[in-house]
Amino acid sequence: MGKPFKIKKCLLILSIIALLLLPVASQGASYQQVAGLIDLRSTFSDGAYDIETLVKMAKARGFEVLVINDHDRVAMEYGVPPFRNILRKRVELPSINKNGAKAYLDSIKRVQEKYPDMVIIPGSETAAFYYWTGSYFKKNITAHNHERRILTIGMEEPEDYENLPILHNGSSTKYMRAAVFGVLLGLVFILVSFFLVRKRGFYRACGVISLILGVVFIINSNPFRSSPFDQYHGDQGMAPYRLLTDYVNSRGGLTFWNYPETNSGVRKMGPIMVDTPPYPEVLEESEGYTGFAALYGDNITVTEPGNIWDRVLTAYCKGVRNRPVWGISTADFHKEGGAGEKLGNFPTVFLVREKSRKGVMEALKNGKMYAYRGGYPQFVRLDEFSVCSPDGKNEGISGDEIVLKESPRIRISLSASEISEKKVKVRLIRSGELVKTFEGTLPMQIDYEDKYFQPGEKVFYRMDMRGCGTLVSNPIFVRFE
Repeated sequence: MGKPFKIKKCLLILSIIALLLLPVASQGASYQQVAGLIDLRSTFSDGAYDIETLVKMAKARGFEVLVINDHDRVAMEYGVPPFRNILRKRVELPSINKNGAKAYLDSIKRVQEKYPDMVIIPGSETAAFYYWTGSYFKKNITAHNHERRILTIGMEEPEDYENLPILHNGSSTKYMRAAVFGVLLGLVFILVSFFLVRKRGFYRACGVISLILGVVFIINSNPFRSSPFDQYHGDQGMAPYRLLTDYVNSRGGLTFWNYPETNSGVRKMGPIMVDTPPYPEVLEESEGYTGFAALYGDNITVTEPGNIWDRVLTAYCKGVRNRPVWGISTADFHKEGGAGEKLGNFPTVFLVREKSRKGVMEALKNGKMYAYRGGYPQFVRLDEFSVCSPDGKNEGISGDEIVLKESPRIRISLSASEISEKKVKVRLIRSGELVKTFEGTLPMQIDYEDKYFQPGEKVFYRMDMRGCGTLVSNPIFVRFE
């Protein structure tokens, strides 16, 4: 019983690899598909396995790219007024910066050298901001938006992580401006103390008290903070997150909003409450980020036709936004069987010209990937998704923008690692409108001409599939002349 099962499993893995080694049909050999896993935790934060173990597990299951997203800093602080930064309690869990960003990156580098056929990209999961309401003494203290998470991908220097502009992330002189009032008040007390301590008796005692108060006010102002924001002045909107994405962009990294429709963000956590309701609205409210988790372990609505993702892409087509945003699949993987999932259930497949860190980063930046959610070893491959002119000459794939002088032709090709009679449903979406639904079994070939042509208009096409798992493509943009 055991041996035939192992043989069958090996054949499934080999079939997945064989499928992915085939070139993308619409581009000949110019692109190859490489399957990867994003959002993996290791023992540097709250994962169960070290980085090498993760790589060996992924390699054995046919994956060639891993993006490690350990927590960069996991800390919460609550202080009692008026000296919140002195009379405070801090709770901190293992993370990249707690255990050492250099050790984290060096570990990835060592494993990469040991497995040169794998692509291992460093990253982090970050909680840029949260704020408190309630009172410690009334036992109703609540941390808001602590579960609003962003993935960073591709930063390669220790200081990139050490200087992330997030709450509680070490010391920096960059945001001293936010502490000016407290520092000036402290300096006034210190200056007054210099005059009083020269005197005797009561005045000298007052001088000593004034000196102590001055030092206390300076320390409490937290002049060497890691962020211009703090957790005591309410919701700051998108400002803390834009600061983070701009920072990561400036260091050659990419940022993706993670699980925006999470259902686990409101709960009791020890003596406090955490309150992070689903936050899909951030996709419209924020800018500067690269993309978002289009598939993960929760029910997702933002990718439905006409919903938030389509509105963001439409805003880009109209010139309201500077850049499109892309969808990926994120695993939130901590250990095998965690939350009922296993490694390989949430692959992102990259369309790359070369299998390298640079090639994968370019694919992530330019929308050259598709997201899949299945049950490993089940796998569905998007062999082709292209938009072209009716004669097939002017063609684009995910992430591309093409110019057409007539109505477009759309080609979709899907295949599966396992033969199944289960029907799938494929939806073709144009700028938020459901154009056509196709049903059938895999493999499936679709060749469809959309009788739509509006000179001067810029639109986008994308597709998704449900049935043997869920697959979501990234958009192709078309400008009509």
